[in-house]
Amino acid sequence: MSNLKKKSWDDTLTIALPKGRILKEALTLFRAADVDFSEILQDDRKLIFENIAEGLRFMVIRSQDVPTYVEYGAADLGIAGKDVLMEQGKDLYEPLDLGIGVCRMMVAEPKELGELDNPKHWTHIRVATKYPNITLKHFLNKGIQVEIIKLYGSIELAPLLGLSERIVDLVQTGETLRKNGLVEVEHVMNITSKLVCNRASLKTKPKRVKDLVDRLSKAVAQAKEPTQG
Repeated sequence: MSNLKKKSWDDTLTIALPKGRILKEALTLFRAADVDFSEILQDDRKLIFENIAEGLRFMVIRSQDVPTYVEYGAADLGIAGKDVLMEQGKDLYEPLDLGIGVCRMMVAEPKELGELDNPKHWTHIRVATKYPNITLKHFLNKGIQVEIIKLYGSIELAPLLGLSERIVDLVQTGETLRKNGLVEVEHVMNITSKLVCNRASLKTKPKRVKDLVDRLSKAVAQAKEPTQG
């Protein structure tokens, strides 16, 4: 039996969860920590779920909004990708890398350009991306002038239609790039999802936060253990 008992409404922990594939991975991890919110997957129109016995409230929102809800205290904790956190630069405490939502951020370009190109020779390039801050920092650190075109989706279209020479985007399997004639040419960083916490909640609900972090830490460690058999 869990030791997270609901004592009062003010003692409730509100956790912001991102929509999409990370939500299912988070469900598995939380279940291993003896916290079940599988009801979320049964109704994708409902946005708030409560576990009264545990004193937990879950909200399901866009991944880009998670840091804002947590920073302003609408949620005590949340799950956000490293890409979102670095791009937004919110003032949050990051107690745990959950090891889910694994992917990589890459520079990609058309295959025919990639066959002749050498990133070491870049001096000035045009890049389309959903991550202008990360992209700017990456290229400035390499001494490369970059013109950034901010897009919100279908980044792969940009070089195909002449909007930009290259893109910076998240890659999981690389299949989307291949289907659109693009190749990876430079690694920006590896991405995983982090547990983030509102700094005030650390002071007002320290035991609740610590207990949940400890349980999730054990679940993450267990997930990393090699399968027997």
